[in-house]
Amino acid sequence: MATGEPGRLRLRGLHHVTAISRDLERTARLYRDVLGLEVVLRESNPDDPEARHFWFGDPDPTGSGGTLISFLEYPDLPDGVAGPGVVHHFALRVGSVAELNAWVDWLRSREVECTEVLDRGRLRSLYLRDPDGHLVELVAEAAS
Repeated sequence: MATGEPGRLRLRGLHHVTAISRDLERTARLYRDVLGLEVVLRESNPDDPEARHFWFGDPDPTGSGGTLISFLEYPDLPDGVAGPGVVHHFALRVGSVAELNAWVDWLRSREVECTEVLDRGRLRSLYLRDPDGHLVELVAEAAS
């Protein structure tokens, strides 16, 4: 579909990631109450009106691009299996390495298991799992 004209067809960033949740209230307790994202929209999924759909983002009323994570609620689906065709993890950016270090204490004070801050070269990161087992990375630029 590309026409070969530079700049005419280009991606402008990540809009959102959608994952599956067994229980959206439980999911909200992590993403809203611990990680600080807002629930910017609660709806029935337009493609499956029987499925609840929560959108989380930054406190801007509509969630800024690059901060949106949505979850579809399917309580009875089987657990996912890691492998090709499955997302390994998603990463959320924090403001600095100092802030990332503070996240370790914050998460553990809220009984959320996480790794220590890991040196990834130009990045520092920590990992946690959400209630449905999704691997979530919090990441900061090493120079920040």
